[in-house]
Amino acid sequence: MGLLLAAVLISCKTGRQYYVKEVVFPEGATPEQKLEMSTRVVPTKGQYHWQQLELTAFIHFGINTFTGREWGDGKEDPALFNPSELDCEQWVKTLKEGGFKMVIITAKHHDGFCLWPTKTTKHSVASSSWKNGEGDVVGDLRKACDKYGMKFGVYLSPWDRNAACYGDSPVYNRMFVAQLKELLGNYGQVDEVWFDGANGEGPNGKKQVYDWDLFNAVIDSLQPNAVKAITGNDIRWVGNERGLGRETEWSVTPYWASSYKEAAEENQRLGLKGTAKDLGSREKVWAASRLFWYPSEVDVSIRPGWFYHENQDTKVRSLSNLVNIYFQSVGYNSVLLLNVPPDRRGLIHEVDAARLKEFGEYISTVFADNKLPEGERPRTLKQGESAEYAVRSGAKVNVLLVGEDILKGQRVEEFTLEGLVDGNWQELAKGTTVGYKRLFRFPECQPEKIRLILNESRADMNIRIVGAYFAPELEMQRVVNQSTSELKKNWQVMAVDSETDGHQAKAAIDGNATTYWKSGNTGSKHQLDIDLGKSYPVAGFTYTPAAADEYAGTIFLYRVYTSQDGKNWILCETSGEFSNIKNNPIPQTIYFKTICPARYFRLESVREIDNRPFITVGELDVLIK
Repeated sequence: MGLLLAAVLISCKTGRQYYVKEVVFPEGATPEQKLEMSTRVVPTKGQYHWQQLELTAFIHFGINTFTGREWGDGKEDPALFNPSELDCEQWVKTLKEGGFKMVIITAKHHDGFCLWPTKTTKHSVASSSWKNGEGDVVGDLRKACDKYGMKFGVYLSPWDRNAACYGDSPVYNRMFVAQLKELLGNYGQVDEVWFDGANGEGPNGKKQVYDWDLFNAVIDSLQPNAVKAITGNDIRWVGNERGLGRETEWSVTPYWASSYKEAAEENQRLGLKGTAKDLGSREKVWAASRLFWYPSEVDVSIRPGWFYHENQDTKVRSLSNLVNIYFQSVGYNSVLLLNVPPDRRGLIHEVDAARLKEFGEYISTVFADNKLPEGERPRTLKQGESAEYAVRSGAKVNVLLVGEDILKGQRVEEFTLEGLVDGNWQELAKGTTVGYKRLFRFPECQPEKIRLILNESRADMNIRIVGAYFAPELEMQRVVNQSTSELKKNWQVMAVDSETDGHQAKAAIDGNATTYWKSGNTGSKHQLDIDLGKSYPVAGFTYTPAAADEYAGTIFLYRVYTSQDGKNWILCETSGEFSNIKNNPIPQTIYFKTICPARYFRLESVREIDNRPFITVGELDVLIK
């Protein structure tokens, strides 16, 4: 699909032209002209309403909830899906208490299991034990959202590991469109359609080619007000699944959504990728042929995994951690998409629910009271100018908020916030981009005034809001290293590849995930053999990626062997895949289907996440029953 030139709006008051969602630069446009035009790119109505939500929720729920996996392989028996107390109203009420405005359900994950009674496959709730095959999770959630005033979105995985036609591109695309039409045509208003970029191989190694033009046309025809996220061209993935936004976050960017046919070529020409730190600098704008309003969504799970696992009940994020994520997502000109996975009962677990309530109460309390009486009065600043705001008498503050009127574009490149304390102006915060919302935390003070100084800007700054607030201090969660154990003191590295020695490889079993082993660059495979000192009933293992160099060397596909004598090795039955580890590089705990008595343990890499010729191991733990 070729891109259409964006619609142009004329402001009746100023006569100024605004480009909705995108602008194509005219032939021969100078860098100065491109930069000026960039200041007039604005969001669509749907994008603006989405940005105002600030907090949205993901519900990862499906067959994986009952198998304990993160990525299913599509071979699961649908009868396994049988939540005993499924209550979508409990989900929505719990999320609403947390301050969330929209919920997105994994209607179909990569395993192909559908949470609604689709006509396209038997791999769905209609073949499950739940409600004797008469249930509809999507329908139940839709009703709950209507009842409690929650916006509703759907995730439909393009990758389908169950569909036999996956890899036969035209046939599968027709099936996928049929699923889209069911979800978008039978469940009322859908506010967000979420597609990830997963595109694994189909049967016999066939590669599926998605028809994004067709998919987007179906969405636009059935749900014209829905925003299309991630591979869609309305909402952009921030580039990680750790809840971390960019301090410099441009919603106006030359980065192309992957669903455009020209995307790969243009992004490569511009040196852009979703994980890049710079997606909108002047240099990037000058090199571009067009710009998009393509804002950032930050997704992260409240637990280490995305689906519910009972052994993670004690690993739910602390309040302080969630608040930090809020300041680094919503506070970095993004929308937070927090995943909250229901358990096997079909309920949001009590621990998660309590944490969400704490979070909602904390955020609403902090931002309920702006200490600047004139802070929400619209103002305009030119570069080099400043705006002063009186602070309510005697008010203590430690949080500042700045927001641009993005309906008039995003323009600020650098600004400073100062406080008049005891008759002297002192710097409280300094930032680059603003966008819809930018938040800062700093030591508590009691200023008489707050001053916003516009240091650098691409055009006049249109101030929507400046706020000053007080956030009570939270106790930081102490992280305890769970890897250390008395048993590991007796472990020895037996063998590694020829380019590294066993001494250096001991970093993989030293109980410290900040140290790591990196293999050599040659050889078709890499492995790590461990002598446990004596025979144990081995139940599984945990692999922790090495955080250095953006997790380069992380294992994606693997094999595991055990042995009693170090000579005769038995292949253990596992999935052989660290699902989603590239986007979510957390410790991966794998349990064997049967207990393996063993003294020796071997982890063999089959494929690195980006097919690099080396691997890294931050920490390897063998689980003893």
